[in-house]
Order: sequence, then structure tokens, then C-alpha cells
Amino acid sequence: MTDIRHVLGGGLLGMVLLLPGGAAAAPTGAEIVQRCDLETYAGDDQRSRLTVILRDVAGNTKKTVYRRYWKFYGSNAKIIEKMMLFTEFPPDARGTGFMRWSYRPDLGRNADQWLYLPSLNTIRRVSVRDPGDSFLGSDLTYQDISLRPLDRDEHRLLRTENKGGRQYYVVESTPKEQKPLYGKLVSWYEAAPDWADCNKVRVEYFDAGGSLLKVQNLRWQKVDSAWVWDEVTVDNLRTGHSSLFRVTDVEVNVGLKDRLFKERTLRRGIRE
Repeated sequence: MTDIRHVLGGGLLGMVLLLPGGAAAAPTGAEIVQRCDLETYAGDDQRSRLTVILRDVAGNTKKTVYRRYWKFYGSNAKIIEKMMLFTEFPPDARGTGFMRWSYRPDLGRNADQWLYLPSLNTIRRVSVRDPGDSFLGSDLTYQDISLRPLDRDEHRLLRTENKGGRQYYVVESTPKEQKPLYGKLVSWYEAAPDWADCNKVRVEYFDAGGSLLKVQNLRWQKVDSAWVWDEVTVDNLRTGHSSLFRVTDVEVNVGLKDRLFKERTLRRGIRE
């Protein structure tokens, strides 16, 4: 869930390119995506609580609360991240476990996933056949929460906007593949004095014909030096469905061990 992010540094001078004569030019679209999406520090690991609320077009809601564990292995590692979710609510699903290992994008390998069903005392492998499949039944797809290499899209800075005393970079990202999931994405990034504090706050998803499919709005929280989701909403304009993600009780760099992310942990759970 865009937690696959690590910092490489940056500073005030990185936010603006100085031209001869002292004129200032905004950074390129590719530079903004690289700095704000792919390099922002999310911690080496995280422990948190994730609440997901799904709402259908009739206004019916479904709430699920998970205990979440995440570990980052580095953008050059074969497996770049591992994540586990344990259901805490609703009561009839309590103890259900989900684990995901995500691979470096250039390997062309889908993530490995496992699901533990306590009612059957069974662990099943869950395959991801289509990057457009829904993540946790929400309006985000597996592609939306996965690391996407910078050179897979054309990134263009459309404009800068000033709202409420804050400056935003508006970037259009157009996929290069022949049959992409989306025709294009338009993203808003809040500028900051340091690149390490630049975050994406809004994404508009368009189909191949240029029609708006869904809108994602993001609010962030800073825990120590790491940036983590606070609350994220996704509104699907085609179906009328919406999703809300809320992240609480966040701890970063707690020293999660690699041996934690195993099938046996799904079955027995984690004692804290």
C-alpha cells in the first residue's frame, strides 16, 4: 500500500532547479515521482493497526480491522517487502491471517500470498492473476499498492498549484505498455522545503478513453522520521463504491525479524 518507499536524501536546493541569471524552474515530472513516491522514508519496518471501511452505492458499510506487520528489505533486494495482516474485527473472522511477499519489479514475478482460515485450520496460497484485482475487497488494486518502476510511465509536470498557502505539483503519468490497467494517472504532490517531506495527496485514475474512474485522497502522519498513511479514501465513480483506510497505533523500526514472516506465524499468530 505505497509503503514500499525509502529515502535517498535531498534538500531545499533539490526542490528547485536554478537556471542562469537566478531564474527558477520547477523539477521535472519524473524527478517529482522519483523523489516523492519512490524515495520517501517509510521506516525499515512497521507495526500498526489498519481499519478498512467499504461502502457500497446503497450506503451499506463493511468494517474490518487488521493488525499489520511490514518489513522493508531494500529496493535492490529480490524480495523488497513482506507484510502480514491478522483480522481483529469482525469477531467471526478474528484470527484470519494474510501474508504477502513482494518482489523487485524488474523480475516480472507476481507477489506470493498466503491466507490462513482458522475455521478450517488451513493455509492456502492465493495467486494474483490480474494486477487489476481488488486488494482486500477495496477500490485499490494490487497494482495500486505495488512498486512501479519510474521508466514504465511517461511523467509530465502539468502545472503547480497554490491552495491554502501550500504549493502542489500536478503530475500526469501515462503508461508505456500496450494494454495498461489505466489510461493515465494525475497526481498531486505537496511541495516541502526538503524532498524527504514531499508526499502525494491525491490521485485521479483515468481509463483509456480519458474518463475519470476513481479518485484517491491521502493524508499522512509522520512517526519519528518515517511517513505513514494516516487516512486514505478512494471513491469509485463508475460503481459508486468507496473505501476508507485508517492507520493507527503506528510503531516504526521495531526490529521485526525475518523469521516472523512465515506460514507457521499465520497459523499461531503473534504474541506481543
